[in-house]
Amino acid sequence: MKKSFLLILLSFCTFAGFSQTAVQETKNDTTESKYINLVYGANLVKDEIQFPGAVIWSKDTRQVQFEHQGADLWCDVAVFYQKENRLKAIGNIRLKQGDSVLMTSGKMDYDGNTKFAKAYESVVLRSETSEGGDMTLTTDTLRFDREKQQAFYQDFGTVVDSANTLTSEIGRYFMDIKKYQFLDSVHIKNPQYILDSERLDYYTSSKNAYMYGPSTITGETYKIYCERGFYDTKIESGYGIKNTRIDYNNRIIKGDSVYFNKASEFASSTNNITVTDTINNTVTKAHYAEVFKAKDSVFATKRAVAISLVEQDSLYVHGDTLMVTGPPDNRIVRAFRNAKFFKTDMSGKCDSIHSAEKTGLIQLVRNPVLWNGENQMTGDSIHIISNVKTEQLDSLKVLENAFIVSLDSISKTGYNQAKGVNLYGKFKENELKIIDLVKNTEVIYYMYNDDQELIGINKTICSSIRITMANNDVEDLTFRRDPDGDIFPDKDLPLDSRKLKGFIWRGDERILTKDDIFDEDDNNIELIVIRGIENPIDIDAEEEERGQNPNDPINNIPIPEDESTEPNKRPKVKKVKASQ
Repeated sequence: MKKSFLLILLSFCTFAGFSQTAVQETKNDTTESKYINLVYGANLVKDEIQFPGAVIWSKDTRQVQFEHQGADLWCDVAVFYQKENRLKAIGNIRLKQGDSVLMTSGKMDYDGNTKFAKAYESVVLRSETSEGGDMTLTTDTLRFDREKQQAFYQDFGTVVDSANTLTSEIGRYFMDIKKYQFLDSVHIKNPQYILDSERLDYYTSSKNAYMYGPSTITGETYKIYCERGFYDTKIESGYGIKNTRIDYNNRIIKGDSVYFNKASEFASSTNNITVTDTINNTVTKAHYAEVFKAKDSVFATKRAVAISLVEQDSLYVHGDTLMVTGPPDNRIVRAFRNAKFFKTDMSGKCDSIHSAEKTGLIQLVRNPVLWNGENQMTGDSIHIISNVKTEQLDSLKVLENAFIVSLDSISKTGYNQAKGVNLYGKFKENELKIIDLVKNTEVIYYMYNDDQELIGINKTICSSIRITMANNDVEDLTFRRDPDGDIFPDKDLPLDSRKLKGFIWRGDERILTKDDIFDEDDNNIELIVIRGIENPIDIDAEEEERGQNPNDPINNIPIPEDESTEPNKRPKVKKVKASQ
């Protein structure tokens, strides 16, 4: 009996001595050791059957505590493999690294040789951002590489910070640069918008998100789709640089690069742009465009063209600069400098074009010329009026110095001509049927018999002339109020008398196809190279540069108070698909 008691006492003293030695070494060691150090352990046992080579520490009123190279770990029970420099922690675990990182879980495996922790069962990682805000990550299993300062999960996780709640199937947190890399079914929920992506990099300090793969941002008044882009989640501003589309104020904006800012209600786009007006069924194309929501306007340049539907026929309007302004029921299209338009049976050019949706009026201003079939019309200004109800062409006005000319279709040398102060035309089923020339009118017209033999050249002056058209060609001439003229045989009318005063033939400028509205400069525009499409962007470097720029909006936005709550149960996130 005495012998057994001595053995038990000896064993207890041995374990107690081990415990006291370990704690004492930790207190006296002033250098950082590669080994895991026991700071506090209350109860110690060994179980060589289940845990060979390990000692098992458990708590009393104070938790078991370990220290390892700048990190402290607390738990209820620890299976400590001192020789292998690793441990298994169980119950109410806290792993604290410095003052900014705290991880809690139900269980944890920690390897002191690799500084690698695997935590599972209700894992929560809290990290302080550079602005003093908190970020919280919750997941079922989290791997924390202290050597690389990275934490990652692959079984769904939820991240909550002062601005957003983010979820994904896979995630990695880079602690040094405070960046998350989310993969697979990424979802950001914010009171103002929702973001879904296949891959997203998120910086917890700036709240900036970089999207890769199909991504959609849906706000109260907008929806953005892109396959590569940037988004400042604090001020709802960003850009897309691959297959980008913005649905914005009854307009759809597409382009190689599209920028968006909610606060200023502004969007701009570069290269291969299409802006679709979903109400008026018009499309604006260009290589640079700006959209102003508050003004309900579009500014476009660089091979800009506005396309609208007129009675099942497309009308193309081009200028060096295009402006589309006003609400849908009073939309105005302006084309400035080198303006041109084309539709199947009519085309024209001038210095500027003004088109009003409400009145159906198209004005050609400064040096205008209009071609209808084979007929060329010129004057100081030209007005084309449509019926706003039927959307068919209604009438035509050529004001001041009106002149209509066509090449004689038989001789191919002479020109049929009529002039007056003003010209008024009338359309029927989008075809010009009647032309009235008024005030000081004159005409030169080549007349043929049924065998297409020249009868003579009619040269007449009178107060007004009516020209009846058929198939965009002259069918009949009617002279009104004291006509004075004659039909001259070909040999009796000198060549210099066969052109009316003010005659100008601009046939070489005629626009025959929709592609003719563009000149050589338009067709040879060198497009801007969009960064990040062919040449990848180092987003870590870009984020650092953005953070150091005092003019960047993200550096002037106050951090909101943390109103985040514990995340709800795992949501069902749909895969993002490209917009049709």
